Amino acid sequence: MADLEFFFDPVCPFAWVTSRWVAEVQALRGYEVRWRFIALSVLNEKQTAEWYTEGYRAAHMAGMMSLRVADAVRLHHDNDAVSRLYTVLGTAIHVDQRRAEITADPEAFLAWALAEANCDVSLASAAVDDSHDAYIRADTALALERTGKDVGTPIITFNPDSESSSSFFGPVISKTPRGDDALRLWDAIEVLATTSGLSELKRSNRAALDFS
Repeated sequence: MADLEFFFDPVCPFAWVTSRWVAEVQALRGYEVRWRFIALSVLNEKQTAEWYTEGYRAAHMAGMMSLRVADAVRLHHDNDAVSRLYTVLGTAIHVDQRRAEITADPEAFLAWALAEANCDVSLASAAVDDSHDAYIRADTALALERTGKDVGTPIITFNPDSESSSSFFGPVISKTPRGDDALRLWDAIEVLATTSGLSELKRSNRAALDFS
């Protein structure tokens, strides 16, 4: 039974930072995390705002292709393999700043990532297999059903297999807290997320992202 579910798109930098915090808490507390999918390309498929440039579209399509491969990994391997693949992809895209590679040649980049994650390299062909899209869209819809539609990534669900499950968008953090700081933030967020009637706590001022 999972302690939490984490919905991610590999190309989202905010989801990446938050996921490293979740991984830190997972290691310190021995939690079981179920890694699930939410596609920025699906969230923005009807987006017409000026800010949604071709660059964003290309990045979000690369995210969808990555999620197709992650879904193939889920089917062929297991949840732990999905976690390993996400770690490899996130490190390459965000920490090592190799985002241009995944948009330039997605299948080659994903084949490399699969090898690094000790997964079947042939699964890179799933990048162009839209039969995975139904599952990814269903996960995306489930995440939004739990939180409401006016959100993005990441989305976390506490106690997903129980009647007392609770979900929220975020937290959006600029740097991954470690050790005791990670646990303090976790405990505070869990209290907020599981408090009946609480729907939003937000500020728009953000520090620069720090992937260290």
